[in-house]
Amino acid sequence: MGILSALNTIRERINNSATRCGRNPDEIKLVAVSKRIGLEKIIEAVRAGAAILGENKVQEARDKISNLKSQIPNMDVEWHLIGNLQKNKSKHAVKLFDLIHTVDSLELVIELNKQAEKINKIQRILVQVKLSDETAKHGISENDLSELLEKASGMDNLTIEGLMTMPPFFDDIEKTRPYFRKLRELAEKTAEGCPMSELSMGMSGDFEVAIEEGSTIVRVGTSIFGERN
Repeated sequence: MGILSALNTIRERINNSATRCGRNPDEIKLVAVSKRIGLEKIIEAVRAGAAILGENKVQEARDKISNLKSQIPNMDVEWHLIGNLQKNKSKHAVKLFDLIHTVDSLELVIELNKQAEKINKIQRILVQVKLSDETAKHGISENDLSELLEKASGMDNLTIEGLMTMPPFFDDIEKTRPYFRKLRELAEKTAEGCPMSELSMGMSGDFEVAIEEGSTIVRVGTSIFGERN
């Protein structure tokens, strides 16, 4: 299946999932995850209508963004950072990314705000919440979320748009549902003090369940680009 066909299939599945649960499909943004994908395929995806590209690593994204701009000078594409961000990469991250999904500590919040202020930018962020016991997963704990949101919301050069999570991998995708539901409940609980318009949750294997539980941003790579090298 070509990239255009794959994108159309994913959009159709998003529309069907949203319709089934009484949601407006236009509320749901598709991030085409382009990590470890070559420039040729990325250009094909952009020309096929991919409006948001998601990258895991700052350095890899920097090269791709530069090369893509030279190939498609008038491209209208958002770049999202969906991988773990180390504090020492914050300077580059605020220059490259429209939205950072993986903010998970006060130290990172402070550094992002400082770097965004230097270039006169309001950096859009999501706070990543760790809802499983997996040591490999990143994110702030549920118990520490309110304090982080309170402090981040007072920063002049950051705007918090919502929350992000990654559930454990299950063969039975229904087992991801409680994690997605929990993130939505956390967003609703904190919305009074800090409005939460975005929920980044759901990937190639489970995005339909995530949409049923309130996701507004799904991150899909393999189902668009195929297996990575």
